[in-house]
Amino acid sequence: MIKELGYIRVAAARPLTIPANIKENTKNLVQLMKEASKSKCDITVYPELSVSSYNCGELFRQQVLLDAAYKSILDITKESVDLYGIHIIGLPISEAGQLFNCAAVISRGKILGIIPKSYIPNNNEYYEGRWFSSGLNSSIKSLIIDGKEIPFGTDLVFRSSNSLYESFGVEICEDLWAVIPPSSELALMGASVILNLSASTEILGKAYYRKKLVQHQSASIIGAYVYCSSGVGESTTDTVCGGHSLIYENGKMLAENKRFTRNSDTILADIDLKYIQHERLNNVSFSQSINNGQLLKSHRSIFYQSEKYSDKNLIRKIDSHPFIPSSSHDLEERCSEILNIQSTGLATRMSNAEMKSAVIGLSGGLDSTLALLVILETFKKLNLDLKDIHCITMPGFGTTARTKSNVEKLCQEIKLSLHEIDITKASLQHFEDIGHDSRMHNTTYENTQARERTQILMDKANQLNALVIGTGDLSELALGWCTYNGDHMSMYSVNSGVPKTLVKFLIQYYSNSIASGNTSRILEDIIDTPISPELLPPGDDGEIVQRTEDTIGPYELHDFYLFNAIRCGFSPEKVLFLAEIAFKGKYSKKNIFKWLEMFYRRFFSQQFKRSALPDGPKVGTLSLSPRGDWRMPSDAAVNDWLDRLHNN
Repeated sequence: MIKELGYIRVAAARPLTIPANIKENTKNLVQLMKEASKSKCDITVYPELSVSSYNCGELFRQQVLLDAAYKSILDITKESVDLYGIHIIGLPISEAGQLFNCAAVISRGKILGIIPKSYIPNNNEYYEGRWFSSGLNSSIKSLIIDGKEIPFGTDLVFRSSNSLYESFGVEICEDLWAVIPPSSELALMGASVILNLSASTEILGKAYYRKKLVQHQSASIIGAYVYCSSGVGESTTDTVCGGHSLIYENGKMLAENKRFTRNSDTILADIDLKYIQHERLNNVSFSQSINNGQLLKSHRSIFYQSEKYSDKNLIRKIDSHPFIPSSSHDLEERCSEILNIQSTGLATRMSNAEMKSAVIGLSGGLDSTLALLVILETFKKLNLDLKDIHCITMPGFGTTARTKSNVEKLCQEIKLSLHEIDITKASLQHFEDIGHDSRMHNTTYENTQARERTQILMDKANQLNALVIGTGDLSELALGWCTYNGDHMSMYSVNSGVPKTLVKFLIQYYSNSIASGNTSRILEDIIDTPISPELLPPGDDGEIVQRTEDTIGPYELHDFYLFNAIRCGFSPEKVLFLAEIAFKGKYSKKNIFKWLEMFYRRFFSQQFKRSALPDGPKVGTLSLSPRGDWRMPSDAAVNDWLDRLHNN
């Protein structure tokens, strides 16, 4: 299942190694290969020179060691006949009077290729230059191993002949530390996954630096990076190896082992190849780099048959709330950053428009509250008088005492003026004018109120020489959950880049970090208020009856769909598969399917509203602005997406 959706399983396997004990090292490698095969790992990488161990010194010049290493790779290749996946083994290979530090790519009894190390360190810590030659500009293009011609070189890209997305390249340890690592060119040549065989030693601070280096390179190449380094079995004559293993995908860590353990270990992760392809297609710099002929060297493609087995279980954490960081520290930082982006955008707009006043309609709900907090931060930045923030509450048929009271108390606490304009009479007059029965609580009944409120705000802004600040959020725009030319319209929409699931955390952050006393208590109650447009009359008990999520589905589901379907470009069947994992035990498969179908229908049918959006700041990696990230025809057909969903 996971292969059909674009995933492959990768592993970094660190065996115990003993310097120059090739027989024992081979035994340990084969054992780990068998374990990786059982786990259905498509590609597994082992440490640098893992056949011999890295620290053999002058023994690398001994024919006994080189002969044993050659026999070892033949034995390992034979052992791989019945083993699942590709295995990348480190060993020394001599050819044409030179010794190379190599990686052998082995699968099902065949050596697919040999990659020599490009950059050979020769400093106080590493003396490789004493024994090994660089393969960077080698004229050797192939080797004869066991009577077979094997491709040799730093220019090899391995590609699956039966999978559109599966491809990988290999580099060795120091290569990653180069100004332009070989992996950068391998990625531009088409490799989605880079495997690094390493024997990196441990000194203070190096592990942190190593992680940052791997993280940066995976982000730089917009790909996956699997790093595997030698462990404590290496010689400790002058240095110590900690056995660090890392797996990153586009700058995000998927797996890391514990260093300094005295046993072998393996870390696994499922890499999303389709996501990598999507990100590369969306990155103009990546495609421009591909077309830079001066940078790229020629390369050779080595084709292989990828395994057909596909596990149904995904070794990967699926975040049910992709817009919300998991750690409280990261969440706090993100909220601070978003508020700064929002308020800076509004401050610049007000300055350029030579405006010193703002008008906002307050409902007592999450979105308008967040917009008000953004205005407050903006006025601080511009040193403007808070008396020029004109708050207007416009109660109608569905307004409850709770929301109205929260608006009044919040403005009182912050010392803002609040103007109440009841829209009931105006709406009833409008119903009479257009011949609508006010007892018919349909779309006309609801939208009349939204447009009446927008008219009031626009006219008051003209009267006060002010900007109308929009309150609608990103999730509402995705679903079209706004009235066209009603709450859909403003003069600057500060929340248009913020998903609904993040709105309450921004208010919570403001409550905890900026507000105090009664203001914080009022904000807490607003956070706890059910999400509602309050356009239909309340119940007999005066409480909110019209709950948005009862009509269109839970916003946490829609934000999950929005991130995965639109931000990541995943197919409907993949979004459904991931949602069932992320929300297992919380929502039934039936309901996940139901609301996903609604998401696609509304997202496509409501594009005409997004095509006429007012300006607003982009705060994350996803924006639906028709002038920026999302340019979609308003009459695009949803049929193919729904067919994929129903035929899953």
